[in-house]
Amino acid sequence: MRKEYMMTPGPTPVPSEVLLSQARPMFHHRTPRFTELLVAVQEGLKYIFQTKNDVLIFASSGTGVMESSVVNLLSPGDKVICCSNGKFGDRLVKINETYGINVIKLEYPWDKVVNPEDIKRELDANPDVKAVFVVQSETSTGVLNDVKTIGSIVKDYDAVLVVDSITGIGAVECRTDEWNLDVVMTGSQKGLMMPPGLACISVSDKAWAAAEKSKLPKFYFSWKKSADSLRKSDPTTPFTPAVSLIVGLSEAIKLMQDEGLDHIIKRHAVLAEATRQGVEAMGLKLFAPAEGRGNAVTPVWVPEGVDGGKLVKILKSEYGITIAGGQDHLKGRIFRIGHLGYFDRFDIITTLAGIEMVLSEMGYPITLGTGMQAAEKVFMENPL
Repeated sequence: MRKEYMMTPGPTPVPSEVLLSQARPMFHHRTPRFTELLVAVQEGLKYIFQTKNDVLIFASSGTGVMESSVVNLLSPGDKVICCSNGKFGDRLVKINETYGINVIKLEYPWDKVVNPEDIKRELDANPDVKAVFVVQSETSTGVLNDVKTIGSIVKDYDAVLVVDSITGIGAVECRTDEWNLDVVMTGSQKGLMMPPGLACISVSDKAWAAAEKSKLPKFYFSWKKSADSLRKSDPTTPFTPAVSLIVGLSEAIKLMQDEGLDHIIKRHAVLAEATRQGVEAMGLKLFAPAEGRGNAVTPVWVPEGVDGGKLVKILKSEYGITIAGGQDHLKGRIFRIGHLGYFDRFDIITTLAGIEMVLSEMGYPITLGTGMQAAEKVFMENPL
């Protein structure tokens, strides 16, 4: 028998309390019991998103609410700014283009942060821009973009700011209302510590005003349908919800409220720093730039002479530790250690030990224990 460790940036491990809650008998969604559950989940999501606005819930992956932000805010031929410094910034571009939107693409190397001044320049040059799309925490690269500064810029324009925080919420600070973030989204299989299947999105008053003018087709992903159902005297959902997943989400929210959002962010920051110091102590190089490193995932350059795909495969097959490889042009060139959601110190130490053993097995010159020692030092200096 071997214990498995899932150290990916999504799906992420699920606490036993959440798993067990989803095994309870099914109940109908058009009942007072579900209404009570939905109201409680709404209040919990507002706390996690740091918003006074309703947080809409859809049975989909994060990509579903990414698409919903396009179809609910825009009309054919509208002009938007899309910032892309990773795979999911690219996805936002592709979704917009699919719906006939005129995209001003601000493209950066995948190891660079988005420059807020570039957004200001384009907004000044294009006063008809309807929306600005940016990823806060790029899952593909670990790069953290400064959405706080971007929010302070976009608030003074007519454009709506749309933030993909799918691997940001629950791992890094994301003050939706305070930072003037009009639309913020996440997925259940990330910082919410849930299985895949739910996606959540907050909508500001400014975004609702834009949505009233939208002419793109929408049905299942209609924000209005969802909000109208949520604002009834007996709040519900417009279509059949993923009842068991919402039960699990309720349990996950309770765990997050018990820990406290500030401590959750601190825990993720310490886990990320220990991971970074651990891999650097092994002699490996970090991918994300120092000025833009998030807490959700640590991408690492595969050392010269090492087969990156083989490293990930051996770690899984021989040691039961699943990490993520690189995506697109970074496939085989980097590997990614996830620490988003239900993770603690010894998950990091175990993973670093496994990576050390695999690298040694593959002939890379390494002194076993160096990464673990560096991580342990971080943990001892930053008690959780």
